[in-house]
Amino acid sequence: MKHLFFDLDRTLWDFDKNSESALTILYDELKLDDHLRSFQSFHTKYKKVNGELWHKYSKGEISKEVLRVKRFADTLHHFDVKNKELAEALADGYVSLSPYQTNLFPDTLETLEKLKNDNFELHIITNGFSEVQHIKLDKSGLKPYFDVVLCSEEVGKSKPSRLVFDHALELAKAKADESIMIGDSYEADIVGAENAGIRAILFDPDRVHREGRHTWHIHELKAIPETLPWM
Repeated sequence: MKHLFFDLDRTLWDFDKNSESALTILYDELKLDDHLRSFQSFHTKYKKVNGELWHKYSKGEISKEVLRVKRFADTLHHFDVKNKELAEALADGYVSLSPYQTNLFPDTLETLEKLKNDNFELHIITNGFSEVQHIKLDKSGLKPYFDVVLCSEEVGKSKPSRLVFDHALELAKAKADESIMIGDSYEADIVGAENAGIRAILFDPDRVHREGRHTWHIHELKAIPETLPWM
């Protein structure tokens, strides 16, 4: 094995913590307490709406531009707030703030450092938007560890499309049988990678997958170096 491909959001960059941090700032700045019951109720509904719309986006059913505003418009609409300007302000503010949040999963940098010292070539394959993913990598200190960073929108498809993984292999000058994918999404990262002939490690920090869901199933990033020799 020579090449390790990582997902970014919810695998290295703690998307949920960083998203909540950005939304907390916006909730206060835009005085959403004037319109909504509480931040908690807003945040809970937003996460549900956002997850559903991202699923549609990954299947090509909606565009990035629609997703960007609709997730906030639909959340506000749930609370009987029909305010296009407010939804757009949330959309713009979120894209501006969220990539500058820097929470990583425990042991992220230490694990990447060890893998680099063990002479692995590290790469990123992400479904996130190009304009924000590179900021995340830079501001959180991740950028120096990675050789290739592929945002799936550059391919015109999202993981789990095989086209994304094949293009990543091409960019990294890697062969499928000498590569490993590490990610939190069973469908996008694990099934997608294996359909392209790449072995994969399922990262499951919150233990949402049943034990045995996948052969290589870890709960901490620091388990990666000790798992690789068995693969």
